[in-house]
Amino acid sequence: MTTPVSIHFTETDLAALSTFEGRVVVLSGSTAAVRRANRATRGALARLLDSEGWQKAKPGEARDLAFPAGLKAEALQVVRLDRRAGAAEARKAGAAIGKALGPQPVLVLAPGITRAAEVAFGLALRAYAFTDHKTEETKPLGSVTFMVDRPEEVAAAAAPMAALAEGVFFTRDLVNEPANILTTSDFAARLAAMQELGLEVEILEEPELEALGMRALLGVGQGSESPSKVVVMQWRGGGDEAPLALVGKGVVFDTGGISIKPAAGMEDMTMDMGGAGVVAGVMRTLALRKARANVVGLVGLVENMPDGRAQRPGDVVRSMKGDTIEVINTDAEGRLVLADVLWYAQDRFKPAGLIDLATLTGAIIIGLGHENAGVFSNDDRLCGAFLKAAAAEGEGAWRMPLGEAYDKLIKSRVADIKNTGGRAAGSITAAQFLQRFVKPETPWIHLDIAGVALLTTDSSFAPKGATGWGVMALDRLIRDRFETGPDAQG
Repeated sequence: MTTPVSIHFTETDLAALSTFEGRVVVLSGSTAAVRRANRATRGALARLLDSEGWQKAKPGEARDLAFPAGLKAEALQVVRLDRRAGAAEARKAGAAIGKALGPQPVLVLAPGITRAAEVAFGLALRAYAFTDHKTEETKPLGSVTFMVDRPEEVAAAAAPMAALAEGVFFTRDLVNEPANILTTSDFAARLAAMQELGLEVEILEEPELEALGMRALLGVGQGSESPSKVVVMQWRGGGDEAPLALVGKGVVFDTGGISIKPAAGMEDMTMDMGGAGVVAGVMRTLALRKARANVVGLVGLVENMPDGRAQRPGDVVRSMKGDTIEVINTDAEGRLVLADVLWYAQDRFKPAGLIDLATLTGAIIIGLGHENAGVFSNDDRLCGAFLKAAAAEGEGAWRMPLGEAYDKLIKSRVADIKNTGGRAAGSITAAQFLQRFVKPETPWIHLDIAGVALLTTDSSFAPKGATGWGVMALDRLIRDRFETGPDAQG
């Protein structure tokens, strides 16, 4: 997988500024560093800070002085950040540094900066590139050294963030991977490899899924050469309490099946396993940081292909719950996968909370664009905690309505329910469909991440492509609501 850039923290030694070769970064709120860099550059830094362009710069924005006189560095990057800036601004400042990283080593001067660990986290998130399939040689990124006050304390604060960055990268890699590489079997193997981190991983194969009655899930994948699977990942870091269950849609490629999609843009359907990718990234993060929580991650891995054996519009399938489903459109397949895995998660684990993630509907993009995921929930307390966590991590999320009035849109003439109600309220009827497979006593959130999982432009903390949206918010939710022990936050 793509490995986050190496970051080290050391005692401040501003005398090293003049002889450092590579890139030097000064955070504008670090008074001592600014003064020393200004003397070394014979006043060039002061001229930049007095310029009209710098006065208009927003927190987190940066300017470069190339080959500055008085320094051996090839560039001096100045990043706007107040000494006591909040976490969000500190991460933006780090992202500006990360975006400019190259093969040269980097020295970040941050004495007096209270959020240096957050700066390092933002740097790590933005310094990402998916290059696995590039044949030209790609030089690795240079190491990064932060000069800070109390480096051991900063390193301790940065350690769980480094685990989180690795979890985000794992998700991004999975979502960016092409479908001829990330088959259902390859996906399952990558998850099984996380047993080395302390996760318990089980892979349920088609005969087991058939015995469990997961005909809704199996119907989606029956036209593919790739076998359908369900992977169960358990992290037991808490006490005896019931776990939080995370469920992810893992359609490794979605042609739409017999209800085939238009050719234009179909290549992006490699990201239709984005929900499963987020679940995998969260589970990796929990294992790496040794979270004091019980969490189980379940992903349904299928491929939706048009074949002589493929599911047809008009077919009726029986779910694990026992409800019958009329398949109106084979391109509304993700909810069929989730229906069975949601029921299995509740039946086996009796979770304290249940959260599913899926690139489920184009309708959510029409409603919310690419700024927010759609949030649907049957529990105000759990939903409020998630929205608070998402806001704290800067991951856009917006609550959408549920209601019995929408059920009439997915009422079937020949079965208990049909898998789509047409264009009207498309993301809501999808959520209403899923709610049918959630027990009333189970606190539940459905996250429709179709608009935020993969972007065609750069975002604040990622280049264009997979974002890893949701890993940070869910990790924060687990810290705030489900961790136990002396370091738990509530």
